[in-house]
Amino acid sequence: MKTIKVVAAILVEDGKIFATQRGYGEFKDGWEFPGGKIEAGETPESAVAREMKEELDVEVDIVELLDTVEFDYPQFHLSMDCFICKIRSGKLVLKEHKAAKWLTKETLSSVEWLPADQELIGTIETYLEDVR
Repeated sequence: MKTIKVVAAILVEDGKIFATQRGYGEFKDGWEFPGGKIEAGETPESAVAREMKEELDVEVDIVELLDTVEFDYPQFHLSMDCFICKIRSGKLVLKEHKAAKWLTKETLSSVEWLPADQELIGTIETYLEDVR
């Protein structure tokens, strides 16, 4: 099975997490953490920075690697490095997503997460408890 290496940004601000809704493709309408594929020669960290600029028009500071999710979709295996990030500059602009919202620990489960992203919810809840 083919493995696809991607990154995701867990944008944190005031105890809230930024979630985006896909507006295209096979997983249209599913909720996810913004990010994308790691390009040849890129580190995961540089991929996160590039993807946030391309998708959301913001520059981010990477705080830490929260987790790496390994998930089998029917057609491929996804390996997703998930980084806690803070917005350094810019205003969030949805360039590829159709909707977005800031979620609290209590509302994290209020959206229909894509399966790989759903794997992170418990870890993020624990993270939010620890940073309070």
